[in-house]
Amino acid sequence: MKLLGALGLLIFGMRTMSDALQKMAGPQLRHMLSRMTTNRLTGMLTGTMVTCAVQSSSATTVMTVSFVAAGLLTLGQAISVIMGANIGTTLTAWIMSLGYNVDLTNIVFPAFVAGILLIYRKRHRYVGDFLFGIAFMFWSLVMLSSAGKELDLEHNKAVVAFFASFDTSSHLTILAFLGIGTLITCIVQSSAAVMAITILLCSTGVLPIHLGIALVMGENIGTTATANLAAMGAGLEARRAALAHLLFNVVGVVWVLCVFYPFVNGVCRIVGYDATAGGQAERLPVVLAMFHTCFNVTNTLLLIGLIPQLERAVRWLLPQKPDSDKDNQYLQYIQAGPMATPEIAVLQAQKETALFAERMRDMFLTVERQMSEEDNKAFEACRESIEREEGIADAMEHAIGRYLEAVSNDHLSDQTKQKIRQMMREVGELESIGDACYKLSRTLARQRETEINFTTTQDNRLKQMTALTKEALNEMCKVMHGHRNEHDIRETYRIENEANLLRNKLKSENIQAVNNHEYDYTTGTLYIDLICEMERLCDYIVNTVEARFGK
Repeated sequence: MKLLGALGLLIFGMRTMSDALQKMAGPQLRHMLSRMTTNRLTGMLTGTMVTCAVQSSSATTVMTVSFVAAGLLTLGQAISVIMGANIGTTLTAWIMSLGYNVDLTNIVFPAFVAGILLIYRKRHRYVGDFLFGIAFMFWSLVMLSSAGKELDLEHNKAVVAFFASFDTSSHLTILAFLGIGTLITCIVQSSAAVMAITILLCSTGVLPIHLGIALVMGENIGTTATANLAAMGAGLEARRAALAHLLFNVVGVVWVLCVFYPFVNGVCRIVGYDATAGGQAERLPVVLAMFHTCFNVTNTLLLIGLIPQLERAVRWLLPQKPDSDKDNQYLQYIQAGPMATPEIAVLQAQKETALFAERMRDMFLTVERQMSEEDNKAFEACRESIEREEGIADAMEHAIGRYLEAVSNDHLSDQTKQKIRQMMREVGELESIGDACYKLSRTLARQRETEINFTTTQDNRLKQMTALTKEALNEMCKVMHGHRNEHDIRETYRIENEANLLRNKLKSENIQAVNNHEYDYTTGTLYIDLICEMERLCDYIVNTVEARFGK
């Protein structure tokens, strides 16, 4: 029970530490992943650095899969990051091997004290969470080492006889233990836990080094299950990225199996351990950590030049379905529930919201076409298109809103919570733009039914207001796609102010024109309804841009 409790504490500690680091450096990690992947080498180095920072290759891989789903990384870039994540995760094995050779209790308890003090100081609570996570992780390693000594497995004849019964020179035995390592990692969803068990068994001297290495190879395959599960409900490119992670590790295991014994002996020589003589159980954790590093580094060096071929392979294994109707897929980046990393899920929602803004701009362009259309069939086609788009806008608002609500249920940083609130406001305002376009279309239809014709002056004034509204929509789309510091909100305010002044001027001109009998009251009412609705649409645009700027 002490052993199981220590394993549970290890998984909890690593999860707490990883989550705290992602919350502390969420935006920085996102920017690093999205910007530092210009080529294979930088992508690989980025994956290594991020994984070393968050101490979880699963977190990095899920982040990467989320980026692919959000359209921020190409499949090739994602594969290079995943390769780096495999190298970065080897640091965990070194930390664990250190825990079996060094007394870490001197670090653990001061870390707990410092952590709880920082947690109560809300400003630094994520730093406190990180210290708590690392303290739990080190404490669990101390407990595992202690439990291993208390089990005294090296003097348990039944256990020694059980492991001695396996033929370590047989590839079938190696394959069996590889399968066991894969299965256990898939079940517990933690490669760190399997690594800890392997190091524990090897450090007691009961598990031969070759079988321990086979378990580590299985753990390398099993750890890919997390990303594949996270990508199941995502888009095709995200599933391909997760499959590439599995394929990369499987290819690595296959070539290592072909040169298994020479490779293991080479690693043992680096550490100064004689695999044939046995003994020196205290050096086995270092051998495992060294093998883990050599395997992942060598595998990456061999395959980094074959990323295009790996990309083609996953595209062949997961082809685009020819009968998929993209026109019916209103959401391009959000395919299902939120990904396993909430901080990154927000990026998908941001991309989807920017796409929503573009859709509303296109909807207004259809209104503009309807306004100038003389042919009745073409006019009716525009009206039907706008009516259909208004229903899609409602569906998109609800879908994005539900997605953000699901993301907000997780533990998030204050910055991410603020972004979610802003986006909920954005989608509400964007849906209002769709409603305004629909009202404009209905007013134009009413004009066509009553056979009312506007004067040349009215047509010119409507074109003026339409041009201002279109300019405001274009500016909104620029803001939604870029970073806030790249744009100036004053440009949107300027356009909206011009629209207000023009509306007020046209309302006064309309009253005077009706009084002068230039056109009748009904014509003036329809005309001003169109003008006021476009000005109201500009107000919704301002509200959307303000939400984007956090105002």
